[in-house]
Amino acid sequence: MPRLLGVDIPPDRKTVVSLTYLYGVGPKSARDLCHAAGINGDAKARDLTEDEVARIAALLDKDYVVEGQLRRQVAQNISRLRDIACYRGLRHRRGLPVRGQRTRTNARTRKGPKKTVAGKKGVKDLR
Repeated sequence: MPRLLGVDIPPDRKTVVSLTYLYGVGPKSARDLCHAAGINGDAKARDLTEDEVARIAALLDKDYVVEGQLRRQVAQNISRLRDIACYRGLRHRRGLPVRGQRTRTNARTRKGPKKTVAGKKGVKDLR
């Protein structure tokens, strides 16, 4: 099982698909990595030699921000927004959608499971 940057990539998938298991590597950058390293992206990941794995790791270190460093960078960006108390920072702080989505309905991913609030009792019409 090939190991890149502390992550075990699945050996039974194509190399291009396996590289997307790294945080910060999508399909396009995985294809670009394979091309730059001179590796057949359609071959299974288990068929990679140590030399090929080392070339991919070197390219990732040199040209890409991935895994722990990228996670740290994203967390720092969010904490900066919180510290300067801008609108996006306040939305992050409150756990609400940040990019303008509606919250009257939906938004359950950010808000969590629905919390039922007791409604008003039906007031009978006095006629």
